[in-house]
Amino acid sequence: MKVGCCSIKFFLHGNRSLKEKRRIAKSIKDRLKNTFNVSVAEIGDLDAWQNLHLGIVAAGSDGPYLESLMSQAVDFIDNMNLAEMTDCQVKIIQVGPDRF
Repeated sequence: MKVGCCSIKFFLHGNRSLKEKRRIAKSIKDRLKNTFNVSVAEIGDLDAWQNLHLGIVAAGSDGPYLESLMSQAVDFIDNMNLAEMTDCQVKIIQVGPDRF
């Protein structure tokens, strides 16, 4: 089994509160889950109202498919124009049968 992991950091221009940040995060998370069937969570910068750090994860047996899925998800977020993407890292991790 393989796991595709993506870490994305954003800068939220003009954002003035944690409430606005949570609204943007929820919008991104909900649209990603509905479009790509991936798991999404806010994984860092929880109390910084102008920074957002999201993690995206999907599991499967095909590494190139997971790589493509993560790339499509990143492009999808970028095209939403809700926040400036400042960093993006994608990894595909092999999980062997001896790790369970």
